[in-house]
Amino acid sequence: MSDRQPGFETLAIHAGAAPDATTGARATPIYQTASFVFEDVDHAASLFGLQAFGNIYSRITNPTNAVLEERIAALEGGTAAVAVASGHAAEFLTMHALMQPGDQFVAANKLYGGSINQFNHSYKSFGWEVAWADADDPASFEAAITPRTKAIFCESIANPGGVITDIAALSAVARRHNIPLVVDNTMATPYLIRPFEHGADIVVHSATKFLGGHGNSIGGLIVDGGTFNWAGDARYPMLSQPRPEYAGMVLSETFGNFGFAIAVRVLGLRDLGPALSPFNAFLILNGIETLPLRMRRHCDNALEVATFLARHEAVAWVSYPGLPEDRYHALAQRYTPKGAGAVFTLGLKGGYEAGVKLVSNLQLFSHLANIGDTRSLVIHPASTTHRQLTDAQKSAAGAGPEVVRLSIGLEDPADLIEDLDAALRA
Repeated sequence: MSDRQPGFETLAIHAGAAPDATTGARATPIYQTASFVFEDVDHAASLFGLQAFGNIYSRITNPTNAVLEERIAALEGGTAAVAVASGHAAEFLTMHALMQPGDQFVAANKLYGGSINQFNHSYKSFGWEVAWADADDPASFEAAITPRTKAIFCESIANPGGVITDIAALSAVARRHNIPLVVDNTMATPYLIRPFEHGADIVVHSATKFLGGHGNSIGGLIVDGGTFNWAGDARYPMLSQPRPEYAGMVLSETFGNFGFAIAVRVLGLRDLGPALSPFNAFLILNGIETLPLRMRRHCDNALEVATFLARHEAVAWVSYPGLPEDRYHALAQRYTPKGAGAVFTLGLKGGYEAGVKLVSNLQLFSHLANIGDTRSLVIHPASTTHRQLTDAQKSAAGAGPEVVRLSIGLEDPADLIEDLDAALRA
């Protein structure tokens, strides 16, 4: 091929992969092994000392996982990536590399309920604190920053509301304070939004969702943008200070613009252990091959269903940026010109009880706690994913009592509309 950068569809199929050198297998093999044989003692020593790249143990690296890592790095436009066991693990290992006890990060208040719970409660065990800011007001992020703040965290398209975040505005805040911007790109995928192009420094994914796309495997990904200068910055000792585990090596100096990914792998994944199964990596890789096709259909179907619901007599409101009247439509045109995603919320005039009844009456939609499947999915967040939050937190996160979240799949949209209409009228 020429020097031209391959298109997204080509990268989704080919990035990181090649026919197996030994067998000629065209699909990436599943290297279902715990460990790998060393060539000799010197080879083993160089691997353990980070003087050479290679495989030691599948908790740290694995050839199947490596293809997935290279592929997502190529699709996002990052320098390197690390595959882990889940989206929660991706968030955790990212913060583990950035935070010390007593440190703080600022997070958008429109987030997946599990992330809100993780940030509010689980992180306290590590001495990490979260300060919440209004996702629609960049100034609120700036106001929350203190000398202890180590990062800003947001979702590119927020779950459950499907609202678009002004990534560039948050990046400007992060730049003024010289802290990294971490963006969860699960809902958008790099097909709709590439956060590094808007000023993000680190991208995380729950690969369980649209990347895998078939609801059959759990996985997470961390992508290093290579844009933040960690060298000499004492606020980030894992990257800027000599590491006793590696004979005093300074990771940011040795590995340059992919030093963050190395730190996540050899200081977090190695010791904390949330490794991705090679089999799950294989399934997610196969899902990514059809990502562009699926995302186009997801977006087309979602717009058609949202347009119908916005006119339905039982529906008080629909929050979907693809609708011209939506408050986030202008941001969607700027950030997601290919489509506004597949997940959105609606408010039912009957409130909490109506939400519970709707999910019970639907036939084609599956009632479960996931998004990004080929199948259409539904959930009532106030009684499930956001149940642990206070009423005020639920409303702030876009998960009030009347809210129902839909993840629109790849079925015939006329069938989805018929199912929703029948359930609403029932």
